[in-house]
Amino acid sequence: MRRALLALALAIACTACGEEARPKTAPKAPPQPKPGPSQHFRSRPDLRPPVVQIRTPAKGTAAGYVFLAPKMAVAQAGPMIMDDRGHLVWFHPLKFTKGVTDFRAQRYRGKAVLTWWRGRLSNVGVGDGWYVIYDTSYRPIAEVRPGNGLVGDVHEFLLTSRDTALMTIYHRKHVDLTSIGGPKGGLIWDGIVQEVDIPTGRVLFEWHSYPAIGVTESYSKPPKKQLGTKAFPYDYIHINSIAEEPSGNLLISGRNTHAVYEVNRRTGKVLWRLGGKKSDYRLGPGVKFAWQHDARRRPDGTITIFDNGAAPPVEKFTRVLVLRIDQRQKRATLVRSYRHPKRLLSPFEGNAQFLPNGHVFVGWGGWPYISELDRNGRVLFDAYFGHGKKPGEDADTYRAYRFAWRGHPTDAPAVAVANGKIYVSWNGATDVAKWQLLSGDDKNNLRPVARVAKSGFESAILIPLSVHGRYVGVQALDRKGEGIGVSRAVKR
Repeated sequence: MRRALLALALAIACTACGEEARPKTAPKAPPQPKPGPSQHFRSRPDLRPPVVQIRTPAKGTAAGYVFLAPKMAVAQAGPMIMDDRGHLVWFHPLKFTKGVTDFRAQRYRGKAVLTWWRGRLSNVGVGDGWYVIYDTSYRPIAEVRPGNGLVGDVHEFLLTSRDTALMTIYHRKHVDLTSIGGPKGGLIWDGIVQEVDIPTGRVLFEWHSYPAIGVTESYSKPPKKQLGTKAFPYDYIHINSIAEEPSGNLLISGRNTHAVYEVNRRTGKVLWRLGGKKSDYRLGPGVKFAWQHDARRRPDGTITIFDNGAAPPVEKFTRVLVLRIDQRQKRATLVRSYRHPKRLLSPFEGNAQFLPNGHVFVGWGGWPYISELDRNGRVLFDAYFGHGKKPGEDADTYRAYRFAWRGHPTDAPAVAVANGKIYVSWNGATDVAKWQLLSGDDKNNLRPVARVAKSGFESAILIPLSVHGRYVGVQALDRKGEGIGVSRAVKR
């Protein structure tokens, strides 16, 4: 039974993750995984992010907060920011427990923003979705959708310095699949990369995987009775990352072809393949990768890859690879690799963010672990937000990142009174250093009576017996002791 559930969960997470109208004939939906334990706050009972366990306390880590988007076996899915202690900073619960991916900080019009994909995944991993951009006050400032009648895919939403967006798209296409034992009029998911001008929605660039990359290059082997059918278009390439190269060309990862492609930004021509059945490079020892995610070009010219090695499994554990590419000799060599100390084998999702100080921040895909490693692979930070289940049955995050971030919410701090205490939180506020207790008989004229240091997302402030005012409230203070926000007054 567990194996059947895992197979169905993997189908949701890994197979046919495109964005098109759901098929008329669809298989029975797999059971929704039971959610794990969640956090609870008296001042914000509407927020129930997953419990985070710090397995390796942060020591010597890079500056910034941790960004993730927990989904699947969670009480609430949504973009989430936390600190190195696992304390919540900001959480934005969404309607669907599978409907959020690729949450990160980027820049738009010269300012810091938050971006993510949101939408709904069907029971075969096909969803209707779009991309959102929020400002530092957590207000939506743009919704971005592909052009030409297409729908946004979950895997990549990358903003450029030109205020354009690069995004992945999956689209049904009729193709002759007899060369791989399928029907002559079979269906595939055509992997598409599109660049859109955000303010106008104009399509600036569009590239299609088919026919430049043929179906015979795929390692995916679905059951013959499903291959290319209406309910199961053949996900032969499964594009899952796009990166801009210094030359302006694009680096594209195809999970199901075990290959990374360089595509000419102007002509759309595939300039070379790295890995797969038609690699233009000879792969040195330790270079071969499979079912990979998140291919990126580093400033020093190396290429980094999150090498899942599954599923189905072809390696013992998932690795983060750093590869050196010799264009002249057409050879790829392994510079170094990283792994989790538990030797996790992640069957889907995952990423590796190489930080400016040389550290590597890793989201381990199907396993609900997030880690920061130093240059030598030593674990500096490790967090776990699952509840002991296997991939597909537990919580996960498509990617995880570390970013510097300052948030200034426009709402007021939230408060609740219970058991002689006032509980206070301010979702997304990063500048709060202390809370100042206010009290008085006139709710419009409360006076300060005590100060306490902020502790975690929600602080519990004891109301002294000497305080006799009918109303209490809380003021947020920054590091200079200046007030930056005031809660509503509540009766004691």
